[in-house]
Amino acid sequence: METYKSENKIIDYNIEVVYSKLSDPRVFKAHIDENIDRLPDEAREHLKNVKFEDDGISVESPMGTLKLSVSDSVAPSMVKYVAQSSPVPFAVTINLEAVDDTHTQAVTELNIELPFMLKAMVGNKLSEGAQKMGEMIAKLPYGDL
Repeated sequence: METYKSENKIIDYNIEVVYSKLSDPRVFKAHIDENIDRLPDEAREHLKNVKFEDDGISVESPMGTLKLSVSDSVAPSMVKYVAQSSPVPFAVTINLEAVDDTHTQAVTELNIELPFMLKAMVGNKLSEGAQKMGEMIAKLPYGDL
């Protein structure tokens, strides 16, 4: 299994708050539903293919529906989403560490089983994806969720 990690990101919220938001996909559904009109057109277009559910996130892709479910999380230090229906087994793990009472360090990992030939073709894209996911997690409006 290959692992692609983001850089360490500092989030300006307490680790308990960050964990509670990231481990419950329903929080994002409610926030998006309330603010959909304020989102840029491009974001709204991307969200048409994403469904936030009680136990995970479903994404429509060219290969069909991809479902990520919360699995093996450890409060408040780790949230793990595992692909339930994917041609390639993978998981997204968000590791959290308290910096102090109001800041949390986060590192996002993408763990994926890739055949050797695929690794050479998509490894750089997966590394970029892990970085972008880490940046997105650091920028979420935790106080408004």
